[in-house]
Amino acid sequence: MTAKRAFPLRLDPALHDALERAAAADLRSLNAQIEVLLREALARRGVKVAISPAPRRGRPPVQLAED
Repeated sequence: MTAKRAFPLRLDPALHDALERAAAADLRSLNAQIEVLLREALARRGVKVAISPAPRRGRPPVQLAED
């Protein structure tokens, strides 16, 4: 599983409110919305960013015992 890097981000309150509204409209968390917007901005500048594999969710597969 790949861990995401955390860091503090200070935003203007009006910008934060606008991001929250945009995230809600897109049914995303604020964090996911910021990540999408950053990726879009980088893509417009021609910067390629690899997408890390998503963590596996759910229960692990059942291991059948071999006799």
